[in-house]
This record gives sequence, C-alpha cells and structure tokens, in this order.
Amino acid sequence: MEKANLLRDFRNNLLKRREIKLVFTSEKNPGFDFSAEKIASQFKTDKDLIVIRNVKSKFGRDTFLVDAFVYDSKKDKERVEPKPKIKKTTDGGAK
Repeated sequence: MEKANLLRDFRNNLLKRREIKLVFTSEKNPGFDFSAEKIASQFKTDKDLIVIRNVKSKFGRDTFLVDAFVYDSKKDKERVEPKPKIKKTTDGGAK
C-alpha cells in the first residue's frame, strides 16, 4: 500500500471516537486487518481501538475507500460497538 489520503476526520465527542474516511491506493484489496494496521500507524494508536466499517472499491480501480472509527479507549469501544451474537446449541432432547 503506497498512499493513504484522509478525506474526512470528524470528532464525535458523544461516542468518544474519531470517524474517519480514507482513500488507499493499492495494487490489491487491503482488507480489514491490513487497513486497521495502517490506520493505527498513521494515527499513532492501538490497533484494538480501531473498527473498520467497510472497504469499498470499484471494478478495475486501484483506489479503496475505507470507513473507520478510532475509539479513545477500550471501554468506550465495548460500550458502543454491538456484541457478536452467540449461537444457541440444542442437544436435540436426546438423553
């Protein structure tokens, strides 16, 4: 990944996070993990405080639009972000 241009940097004080929109120029799709690493290095923060919302591109282009949230602390992230749903297991009633 060569470049990352910042399009929008909005500070949301209510949710204690920065809402950023970046354009990456890359040969291949950067993916969520790689994008989070690059954002963490650019904004000098921990990778665990970053939530990547989406990575978009158009066919045949080498630019990728990345929407991300950078939280102030782990506690703020856990308070705001939805919890993953846990699948219920059924034993089928066989005893």
